[in-house]
Amino acid sequence: MHVKNTALFLVFACFSMSLYGQNKTHGPASFVNPFIGASTSTADAGVYHGLGKTFPGAATPYGMVQLSPNTITGGDNGSGYSYEHTSIEGFAFTQMSGVGWYGDLGNFLVMPTTGDLKTSAGSLKNTGEGYRSDYDKQSEKASAGYYSAFLTKYKVKAEMTAQPHSGMLRFTFPEDKQSRIQIDLARRVGGTSTLQYVKVVDDHTIEGWMKCTPDGGGWGNGDGHADYTVYFYAQFSKPIKNFGVWSADIPDGQGRKLEDVTSEKYQKMVAHAAILKGVKEKQGKHLGFYTEFPTTNKEQVLLKSGISFVSVAGAKTNLLAEIKGWDFDAVHQRAVDLWNNALSKASIEGGTAEQKTVFYTALYHTMIDPRIVNDVDGNYMGGDGKVHRANGFKKRTIFSGWDVFRSQMPLQTIINPSLVNDMINSLVTLAGEKKRDYLERWEILNSYSGCMIGNPAVSVIADAYAKGIRNFNVPEAYKLSVNSVEKFGNGEKGYTTEPLSMSYTLEYAYADWCVSQMAKRLNKPADEQKYALRGEAFKNIFDPEKRWFRPKDKDGNWLPWPDSARLKQWYGTIESNPYQQGWFVPQDVDGMAKLMGGRDKTIADLNNLFEKTPDNMMWNDYYNHSNEPVHHVPFLYNRLGAPWLTQKWTREICRRAYKNSVEGLVGNEDVGQMSAWYVLAASGIHPVCPGDPRQEITSPVFNKVTFKLDPKYAKGKTFSIVAKNNSAQNIYIQSAKLNGKVYNHCYIDYKDIAAGGTLELTMDDTPNKTWGIK
Repeated sequence: MHVKNTALFLVFACFSMSLYGQNKTHGPASFVNPFIGASTSTADAGVYHGLGKTFPGAATPYGMVQLSPNTITGGDNGSGYSYEHTSIEGFAFTQMSGVGWYGDLGNFLVMPTTGDLKTSAGSLKNTGEGYRSDYDKQSEKASAGYYSAFLTKYKVKAEMTAQPHSGMLRFTFPEDKQSRIQIDLARRVGGTSTLQYVKVVDDHTIEGWMKCTPDGGGWGNGDGHADYTVYFYAQFSKPIKNFGVWSADIPDGQGRKLEDVTSEKYQKMVAHAAILKGVKEKQGKHLGFYTEFPTTNKEQVLLKSGISFVSVAGAKTNLLAEIKGWDFDAVHQRAVDLWNNALSKASIEGGTAEQKTVFYTALYHTMIDPRIVNDVDGNYMGGDGKVHRANGFKKRTIFSGWDVFRSQMPLQTIINPSLVNDMINSLVTLAGEKKRDYLERWEILNSYSGCMIGNPAVSVIADAYAKGIRNFNVPEAYKLSVNSVEKFGNGEKGYTTEPLSMSYTLEYAYADWCVSQMAKRLNKPADEQKYALRGEAFKNIFDPEKRWFRPKDKDGNWLPWPDSARLKQWYGTIESNPYQQGWFVPQDVDGMAKLMGGRDKTIADLNNLFEKTPDNMMWNDYYNHSNEPVHHVPFLYNRLGAPWLTQKWTREICRRAYKNSVEGLVGNEDVGQMSAWYVLAASGIHPVCPGDPRQEITSPVFNKVTFKLDPKYAKGKTFSIVAKNNSAQNIYIQSAKLNGKVYNHCYIDYKDIAAGGTLELTMDDTPNKTWGIK
């Protein structure tokens, strides 16, 4: 660990102790540390992907609002915040968690200030030039549903909490004749909103909207097609008397993407925006609103706002339904109650204090997305630009498909099956609204962003259907699944060509297999046979000479073998190398092992993969837990007849890749995926192949984990995994019982989990190489 990293960890550790010493919350929410993973630092990560990229601000389970500090617009800073930054430019009502590709949201940026009005945020290098402020890192606190920090430039304590569709900020001001709350309406992570509107409704209320189009950057700097409007209805506890709007003169034709809005030229335009005092209504390209007032020492001024992606009326309805008065502490307590209820879906016994914090924070991070996007009345903005009413489901958004099909959505099938139904309904109805005949890979606010590869929505649908989660339009979902693999697949060649031949071919083959499984369950034998055959396409890119998978060109020729062989990053692969991507044949592990020379050789190669992995498990060329392609790999040992090695390596990953620190996630959180892996693996189960209800059994971190089941989908009330004689040394399963009966399999079917009961594992420090090999 570098000296810089060590210093950061020690500062954080001291701060963390301070935070938990003062935390008044109880229940599982009291273990949540939102600072875990809250860094984008590429220097600390050692790779351009950075670290966890989580945000530390206030949220509720799957809520529309995430009220969080924003430290910078620019770079690959998807969460808007990075712990190593020492200044804050404001507190925004919407955030994304753990994403790369430049991010989005970060809308409705609120900042308390004093003195002369500044219309530009300024830069990290010079906090004096804009409205941003340095803050006291030791004052910074975050817990489930709460965040606070002391802004040293203005001597203001800022606190915030949230409800699902609304949020509240409480600012404690010093004595000052010119105190202020200002709102940057142009703010957007990774770019700018391109058009804004604000109106003073009465002496306590403003309303308006911010339009965010691809021309303004955002998701993938515009390439992800994110196109949405955020509506707000905001109220101040102190009367609006001395107020106004600032408006920057953005000329027609001026670029509005990330590189433009962060340029010195653009920032000068913003810094010299016209200040229009007393203006009650304004529409423009770069607007802000402010209200000024004198304050006495330690005077508290509050702001609350509803947010909607439908209308101003929707934002107002949301606010009035959720935050009726000005009792900040009561709103905060309701947020904590929501978290305690949500986090009670999984309860643990045993483990160290750090492990409990890591577990519940991981569970917390799995409950940010896919977030609800309909208003409290059920209205949502459809993909056709029209208002729809969610009928029988909650409209959800931010489906990070390529990431979450592996662990996050399988976890939700156990603890939140209704959420899985919601997500499938949201994707299926979206296709109809947009008149698309296929399912989106990475959906954000109705956009078909096309991000990453494969057909992950097909996997989620097949997995849900296999598990009896079917409260969606099954015929339509199946049709869209078929259309998806036909539109995006290996085609007549039986493989996908360069440059990402390996990754595409293997992922498409898996998705085809998923369709075959749905066809089988829907009694469509012709389709079952057709797509099962296509599911064997992995064989078409296996080079028997190299004994490994290898990319092909359009003429069927192998691409030149690199000097670094399987370790060459991006050689036919996306965000990985062939050594990592080549293990992705979850639908036919036996067939994969046969190609690789048999089970013994395959196990030996897997051992090599893990043994050469660096101890800190940061980005590397071997087992790269920092990224998704390998997340199923430790569980392959179960399929290969060596379950004690799955037990060994999952415990190692849980110990080495997850910490109670800012650097506690070795890679991007990726909208719940990184954390869901931990929740499942630390509990003792994880799938290799979503679409197959088989769950691999591994070594639990905790003495007991209990999942609360949903009676609408499960016959049982709870399912527990008990590890007797468990410890940091006793990581190997000696024997097992399922509901009191001897159990000799290293896997369990989902239906046995849903039936409720107890899986009891007896642990020791020596592998039992006879258990679970049948």
